[in-house]
Amino acid sequence: MKVLVVDDEHDVRLLFEQKFRKEIKSGEMNFSFAYSGQEALDYLRKSDQGAVLILSDINMPGMSGLELLKKIREESPAPPPMVMMITAYGDQQNRDSAKQLGADDFLTKPVDFNELKTKLKSVV
Repeated sequence: MKVLVVDDEHDVRLLFEQKFRKEIKSGEMNFSFAYSGQEALDYLRKSDQGAVLILSDINMPGMSGLELLKKIREESPAPPPMVMMITAYGDQQNRDSAKQLGADDFLTKPVDFNELKTKLKSVV
């Protein structure tokens, strides 16, 4: 499964690579990383293979994760990728906005990687 992780914090890459070491090594999961909403859109627009699933932070400088989600839903070919929003703020307003824009799921930071693995494996 191809997963695009979008987060302005660069240390997220190392964290995902550590937590999913076994899945990456076996080829079960392939992670790409973007550090802004615009970088994620550029990746999705030029990538031949695209992403099956996108994990995006909501609070990022420039384009927020919610703005990114809206653009993904407007521009994605069918079938669109699954999008899970991740934020440090689990407030109802962000949840409602994400759901209205078409988010498939919503996770709060710090991410429970056991829960995330379970969710990702159910998508495969």
